[in-house]
Amino acid sequence: MKKIVPRTLKGFRDYLPETMIPRRKIVETAARVYESYGFVPIDTPALEYLEILTGKGSDETDKQLYKFKDHGGRDVGLRFDLTVPLARFVSQHVAELGTPFKRFHIASVWRGENTQAGRYREFMQCDFDTIGSLNIATDIETTLVIHDLLRAIGFERFTIHLNNRKVLSGLLERLDLGQSTVPILRSLDKIAKIGYDKTLAEMCETSGATESQAREVLRLATLEGSNEDILAQVEPLVAGSEKGESGVNDLRQVLGATRSVGIDEAHLKLDVSIARGLDYYTGTIWETFLNDLPTLGSVCSGGRYDNLTSMFTNQALPGIGASLGLDRLLAGMETLGMIPAIRTAAPVFIPYFDASRLSDYLKIAQSLRGIGVGVEIYPEPKKLGAQLKYADRKGFRFAIIAGAEELDRGVCQVKNLSEQTQTEVALDGVAEYLRDKV
Repeated sequence: MKKIVPRTLKGFRDYLPETMIPRRKIVETAARVYESYGFVPIDTPALEYLEILTGKGSDETDKQLYKFKDHGGRDVGLRFDLTVPLARFVSQHVAELGTPFKRFHIASVWRGENTQAGRYREFMQCDFDTIGSLNIATDIETTLVIHDLLRAIGFERFTIHLNNRKVLSGLLERLDLGQSTVPILRSLDKIAKIGYDKTLAEMCETSGATESQAREVLRLATLEGSNEDILAQVEPLVAGSEKGESGVNDLRQVLGATRSVGIDEAHLKLDVSIARGLDYYTGTIWETFLNDLPTLGSVCSGGRYDNLTSMFTNQALPGIGASLGLDRLLAGMETLGMIPAIRTAAPVFIPYFDASRLSDYLKIAQSLRGIGVGVEIYPEPKKLGAQLKYADRKGFRFAIIAGAEELDRGVCQVKNLSEQTQTEVALDGVAEYLRDKV
């Protein structure tokens, strides 16, 4: 029989233990942060009816959809994000859920886009959303969750870029460009990537704006200064537009509230250039960047989307939330050296080198597992040196070494594998000794 060459599809990847272990830890951290704010977990099918997904993001996301007919001949697609399925989910179950409804959803999504650093065609999103409230308190809370999430993962040097779609829409109304909002916002979203001149040209070409009108939009997008300075410059640009003035007021309240709870302004930047590529955002929007990797792209983004469920129900169900880009974040952490080379989920290793004392090794392991410390026992009684090489390669932090002589005396040697130090500890105290060290 001809052998099949083992390979993965372009844009997809396998996750080896050294990648999967930190990935899982970030997922656990995200869930813990979300739950600390009262968000509850849900899940939805990977496959949705195609009509659920199309026309909810942008022309680009429609092109990137993985879509096909299933065995029943139904037109279906793989979800491209977790927000559109949420809109369907809430519309379908709102009578059971009630509002406000706060959920988080950590799952894979699929987009047939060009691959790039930290971005694959299958990737995981870690979303949290609040459904059923228009109050500015939810905008403030979303900002706080993003901040706490990045801090909990281990970042100190990050910046949450904050804007409000109503500011942009208000300016466009004042310039009589309200009918061209979508193409202008899409062009504006590219300014950091393609620069001022190319954005200006694209905006004029795709939206029908005159060069003067486009320059006025870009003037708003290129304002600089402190958060308060930028707000002061934005106000006259949207004066006379109820929507624009409302957006400025929302931004002022978010900035004021986050300042009042001690969020450092270095972590929160008013950036009226960000527009977010998806068409369904209507209010506050966020993009989060790592200061040491500015070209990596946003690692946590989101916004307010007040009209998304209108496709599914007449009931008003405004929503707001954000999503952590797990794989992009991990790529950044690898670049920054934040991920240790660990191939084991257990911090403690017990070499099995005395074939007659397996039951003793099992008892030691059970005493540690009983206090929540993971332990791996080597499965074969090989020479100690070979087993310790295995332990070093896997990245264990401690090894408990005990031959017949130590076991008979009721002691063991606890070896710190990274520091290469060794301490003799009584067997009945080894669990307590390691409790606070792992």
